Parts: sequence; structure tokens; C-alpha cells
Amino acid sequence: MSAASTAESADFRGPLDITRAATVVLDAESTVIGWSPAAAELLGYGPSDALGRPLTAFLSVRPAGGTLPAEASGAAGPGPGPPSLVGNEIHVARTRDGRELLVATATCPLPGAAGASGPGTPDRILVAAEVEALLHWESRIALLQGLATQSPVGLAIYDTDLRLSWSNTAYEREMGQPLAAFRGKRAEELYGAGSFVTPGYPHTLAGVMRQVLDTGEPVLDLHFRGQPPSDPGRDHLWSCAYYRLEDAHGHALGVCEDAFDITDRYRVQERLTLLVEAGRRIGTVLDVATTAEEIAEVAVPDFAATVRVDVTRAAVTGETAAVGSPADMTLLRVAERSAPGSGTPDPGFPASGPTETGRPDPYRPGASPTVTDSPDPGRPETGPTKTGPTGNGATGSGPTATARGPAGPGGTNSPGGPGGPRQPYPPVDYPPGSPQNRSLSSGGLVLDEGTLVVPLRTGGGILGLVTFDRGEGSDASGRSPGPDRATTFDNGEVALADELAARAAVCIDNARRYTRERTASLALQRQLLPHHLPPQSAVETAYRYLPADDVTGVGGDWFDVIPLSGTRVGLVVGDVVGHGLQAAATMGRLRTSVRAFAQLDMAPDELLTRLDDLVGQPAEDRSDACGGAVETYDVTTGATCLYAVYDPVSRRCVMARAGHLPPAIVGPGGEVSFPDLPAGPPLGLGGLPFESMEIDLPVGSLLALFTDGLVEARDHDIGRGLDTLGQVLGDRSASLEELCDRAVSELVPGGTSADDTALLLVRTRALGADRVADWELTAEPVSVGRARELATGQLEAWGLEELAFATQLVVSELVTNAVRYAGGPLGLRLIRDRTLVCEVADTGHTSPHLRHSAADDEGGRGLFIVAQLVQRWGTRYTPTGKTIWTEQALPPAEAG
Repeated sequence: MSAASTAESADFRGPLDITRAATVVLDAESTVIGWSPAAAELLGYGPSDALGRPLTAFLSVRPAGGTLPAEASGAAGPGPGPPSLVGNEIHVARTRDGRELLVATATCPLPGAAGASGPGTPDRILVAAEVEALLHWESRIALLQGLATQSPVGLAIYDTDLRLSWSNTAYEREMGQPLAAFRGKRAEELYGAGSFVTPGYPHTLAGVMRQVLDTGEPVLDLHFRGQPPSDPGRDHLWSCAYYRLEDAHGHALGVCEDAFDITDRYRVQERLTLLVEAGRRIGTVLDVATTAEEIAEVAVPDFAATVRVDVTRAAVTGETAAVGSPADMTLLRVAERSAPGSGTPDPGFPASGPTETGRPDPYRPGASPTVTDSPDPGRPETGPTKTGPTGNGATGSGPTATARGPAGPGGTNSPGGPGGPRQPYPPVDYPPGSPQNRSLSSGGLVLDEGTLVVPLRTGGGILGLVTFDRGEGSDASGRSPGPDRATTFDNGEVALADELAARAAVCIDNARRYTRERTASLALQRQLLPHHLPPQSAVETAYRYLPADDVTGVGGDWFDVIPLSGTRVGLVVGDVVGHGLQAAATMGRLRTSVRAFAQLDMAPDELLTRLDDLVGQPAEDRSDACGGAVETYDVTTGATCLYAVYDPVSRRCVMARAGHLPPAIVGPGGEVSFPDLPAGPPLGLGGLPFESMEIDLPVGSLLALFTDGLVEARDHDIGRGLDTLGQVLGDRSASLEELCDRAVSELVPGGTSADDTALLLVRTRALGADRVADWELTAEPVSVGRARELATGQLEAWGLEELAFATQLVVSELVTNAVRYAGGPLGLRLIRDRTLVCEVADTGHTSPHLRHSAADDEGGRGLFIVAQLVQRWGTRYTPTGKTIWTEQALPPAEAG
């Protein structure tokens, strides 16, 4: 907009104002005797052309068409203008160039003209202006009138001394009195306790207006918070604009203030912001206590002065949500947060006085809530305090959750201090008639003055209660109170609290379901993992297992030590893909399968082949059952496994792996190596065979089997983890238990990680020559007697004469079968360990079977007799044939 148009729009003189209108002086006969420059400009006639001519030469009553426009026909009559104007008339004016203009006219008689009415004597003055200009001016006048009387925006004018000189009707309504009652007052006298909250500007009214007066720069949308005189005790928020008023010469006359009350809009925006913040901060982890704390943190102090979250014991422990009467719901105080300076009584602990946070101090003698001997029928029953879910998801190995104690710094209830041990959650007991008890009884929200109780509902059940308490005063936080922060809750705030509780209920229910699944998974996993490793003559063992963190969930890492025939031992470690109950169940299935296959004395590569076939079978079965439809991903597929067999007699270890990390081997001198073990595919993928590797392990060697959760983390790769593990295991002076602790502390410093961790350390031993005796025999009948003599002599040398008779029968039967059904050479070996092991090897590949002989059978009873004399027996296949082995219990004196 140009400067000229701006000045024109700011000129509020009417079009019929004599200083700007076309002015004509007429005598009594309507002859023109005076002609103004504005008239010459409007009609194009100069004074010489107009003087002495009748007025009708320039104005006609009707336009050329014979009718007036509709808007003009009704415009005649009194209208705006100076008081001396008697009325406006609409005429058609003819310009010098022949155009017709629709003009409005007004006449004003001259004083004293009534007595001198002769020709040429001034009788009256006529002013004329275009009708369009008149209508435009009238709309501007109506605008000013509307701003003064009808506008909802408060307008006020302050002079250069910042005293109020004028205000419109809206401003008067805010003040609650007419303008005359407060005209001349300064801004601070009207809103002394208010201040601007928009950053970057002065906080006071005087400061902002003085800045506008000095700089001439207008300001827009400054937020001012204060209490209007018409509504004391209740804060409002205004959006204000200020600009300097100047006269025609540019001199400052004062400041104009435009103020619009945006309290309702601000509150809606504040609620929306709170909902957005709740969506961002509530439910960040699958933990009931953390979720309860998050809703309290979100709501205090912006929404309430105190928030208490009580959750049913069933929700804390992961059980189904309560659907019975209030007496069936035991509530635990899981979270509480209060703004500084707030103090509201807690009806959940009626026997104790409130602390600064409004709840009893559980650490004060006699303040802990107790159960009455005869509880009221409508009262929630409370029992002895139970330990809540453990800090790592009820694993039993982490810190326990804690009761909400007195508020710590900043109003946060810090149980035991940051990082301190968590205490059990205290039960709460709400008396009949309390808002909480009424909410439990009705299942709906209850509003009682400044207290709002909202149930945590999900799936038709109640998970707990959230109590929002405004307390006393407009704001309990000690800071500048928020706009319209009342001590009670309006309908919009009730709906907001219900939405907050609904979101929290969904998150708590998810956490409850997760707690239930995690607890079941951990229980299943701990039942399936070995509770202890029995002592072995072949090896010394130590192990560590760490479950995954609460976020990731229970994993499927596992390990085992399996005693095998011939004093050998099977070592296994594996990892199942995924987490949760299914992973734990899959781990148990794989561990059971490995133990079953290992008892068949399979070689490591053959065992993994059978296990791979077993893993691939369930997916095929489900596909056939569903008509070939593809089912969800099976966590068994992709599982990894490492299986090794160590023989303390030969001091050799045979191992094979299915997609698993190779073991770490530490020699007697402390040198660490990771053997280049052939890497087979993970289980269930198939396509490639598994290969074994045989390694000599000197006595005292250390073998470490582990899962990737030990050596891989978010902050480092596997290579770095393997290097750290090698450095830890290289200390030959440390015991296996010390090495386990060091490895875990170095590689999993927090105690938990995103993946569970399994570590099995094995230190090898060897059986001395004095405990092993072996002989080679020919496949001839005479060898049966020779075998009995050799066995008897060795037992006498070991002092095991008590076992001579049974051993002779066993050796005779096994050697006889070898001579009769297999070929030579034959091998006989006796091992004195925790049991007496007797082995007969031959070159045959058929295994004897135990059967019941009929009464008239001449044979078939020998193996049955052997089975009755020994603890267990079996067949082990070798590259050159097979070995039949038996184990007999040593006499009590020798076994001890």
C-alpha cells in the first residue's frame, strides 16, 4: 500500500464534509453564485462556466434512464454528517464530458438568508459527493462503531504517560465497570499481578508499552497472563498487540492495546500437548511400575498437584485383571508423585498421617499400613506385603521393586535413592465412601471436588486406579500458575484424565502380559537348564548363564555337560533364534534331543545331522497339516549348536558345530586359540553336511564354550569380544569360577544385555595308566577263557575282588558274542573310574539286542543276564567296528 492510499484510508472526514466535498452556493432561485474547486474537479466545469447558471443545468432529479438504482432510492433522508445538514438527496449529475454520476447532496441554509431573498444573494449551500464514496465512508464509520461497541477484542488507548484514556465495550466487560470508573489509571493498577510470558520482551505492561512508544515498532501476539478484575482468583491468558498512535504531524499521542482472551484455546492446546507428551513418555518399557511412574511424571505438575497410581497385585505379578468385587482387588501403591509444596491427605493410609507428599511415611515406626482383624465388607482386603516383580523382569537375580517412600528432591519419590534397592510395594486400603472405593465399586471415574479418580480398565477388568489431586491453591508447583488452573476439574479435564488413564491401562496391560510371559519363560528356562553339573572324572567345569534384559525378553541360550560311556564327556552349547516363551520351549526341546542322541554314542557330526533333521521336521508337518500353507516363522530354524566329546583316556576331543562360534582353547602354558572348526549351517537349513575336527588336548587345557551374547554387543563387534575373552582366559593362576566372574564382568558389565549369555568353562583331566587296562585278543573260542583270566587278575590288582564273579560273566558273554557273530581282532578294556567300565570291541557292525527267551530256547539269555548284573550297558560304533560297554557300581568302600 502506497503512502498516499494509506493517508486516504486514514482520513475519516465524510465525503459531504465542506472541506472536501463539491460545494455550490445558491441564491433563492437556485442559481449558482459560488463554485468550489472540488465541484470543478467532480463535474469538469470551471467557475466561469458554472456561475449564473441554474442548478438544474448540472443536477437532475432523475437519471437519463428514468429510475434510480435500488441502493440510491432508499438513501434519501437524514444521514450521517454535521448536525446542520438537514438531509441527503440522490441526484444525477452531468459532467462536462457527458457522463452521468450518481451523487448524494445535502443543503444548509445560510444564517440571515431568509430576509434577503433576492437574486444573487446567497441563500443556501449545497454539497455533493459520489454515492459510492459516501457508502464507503459509512462502512468505515460502522467499523469504528463495531470496534467500540460490538467487538470481542478488548481495545484500550493509553496516553504518553501510560494512563488509560479510552476503551471499548469488551474492555469494560473485562474490568467489570464502566470506563469512567477506571479512566486515567495506569496499566499496573489494572493488572498489577499479571506479566507477559512471551520470551524476548519485557514482562510488565509498562515495559512493553514504553518500548512501543520509544521505538514506534508495533508488537503482535504477546501472551499476557493475569487475573481480570471481573474474574478475580482465576488466571486468564490474552494475546496482545501494541502500536503507537500519532497525530497528523507524526507526534506520539499514546499507545493502542488490542487484547483477545485465548484462555480456552490455550487450555485446549495445553491438553493436546499433554496427550502428545503422554503418548511419547508412557509405555516406553514393558514394566508395570515404570509405566505407573511415567503417567505420574507426565501429569505433575501441569495437570495435577499429586498423582497416585495403585495397581492390583494381579497386574504386578502378571496375572489376569481383576473382574470381581472391590473386596477381591488388593491394590498396591506402585507410583506417587507430588509437586513441591503440595500436601494432600492420602485416604489409602487412614491410620497414618500424611508426609509432605501427602502419604504416610513407611519408614516411620507404626506408620506402615496394616490389615484389620475384621475388615469392612466393602473394604479392599489387604494381606501381607509381597515382593513385587524383580528389577530384571522377575528373574530372581536382580534388585526388587520398591515401595514409594517420602518424596525425594524435586518431589520425586525416590525409594532408597537413585539406583538403590527396590522395596516391596505397600498395599493400600481405601475406606468406604472414599472416591477410590466408590470408583472400585462402580467401575467408573469419580470426581469429588479437587480429587479425580479414574480406574485403569482393560478387557472388562480393572487393573488399578489413578488418583489426580489438585490440592489447595491454584498451583502446587511453586511456579507461576498456569492459565485458568482451578482447584477442580472441568468436563474437558475429566475427559483428558480418562484418556490418560486409558493409555496407561493399555501400557500396563501390555506390561502385565509381558511379565506373565517372561515369568513363565524364565521358570521354564530354569527348569530346562541344568541346575548343577555333577562332578566328572574327565573334566572340571564351571558355568554362567545370564538372561537377557527386560526389554529383549527371555532368550534361548543353553548348555549342558553329558556323561558318556568309557568315562568320556559330551559338551554342548547352543543358541535359539528369538526370545520369549517359544524360544525357551524350543531350547528345552533341543537340549533334550541332544542328550538323547548323545546317549546313543553318536559322533558329533552325526549328532548334528540327526538334530538338523529333527529341527526341519516340525515345519514340514505344520505345512502338510495346513494344506501346504506357509506358517509363521519357526524359532527352531536357524538355531546354532556346538557339540564336543572329550575322552580322558586318549586326551583327544572331537567337535563339530552348526552355525555356532568356535570354542576358545587355552593350552597349559596360557596360549589362547580359536580353532578353525568347519562351520556347518545353522540347524534346520540343511543342504550342507557337518564336519568334525579332532584335537589333542594336553592335561590341564582349558576349553571355553559360549554364545554370541557374551562376545557381541551394541558397542563392539565379535572380534573385540573374542580378544577380551582370550585375555581373561589366559590367566592360568585363576580358578574356573574366578575366570567365569571375570569374563562376565569384562564382557557384560551391566549384568544383562540385549541377548542372553551362556558360558561353559572346562578344564581337561586324564585317566592314569594305573586306572586303565586293555588287551587285544584273537577271535577264537580260547580267547573267552583268556579274557576271564585277564579281567580277574586286573580286578585283584585294583582290590575289586567283590566284582570278580559278575565281571567274569560279563566278559564271557561279551567276548563269546564277539567270537561267534563278529570278527577279530578283539579288544578288551577295563576302566576303574566312579564305576567299573568293561568294554569289548570287535569289527562287526551289528548291535546285540536284549530279548526274552522262551522256555524251550537253548540260547538268548546271556545278554539278559548281563543286563541284570550291571547298572547300564550299550553299544558304541567306531570307524573299525563297534564296542559293547557295561558299567558296574563299585563297592561302597571303593566308591567313597
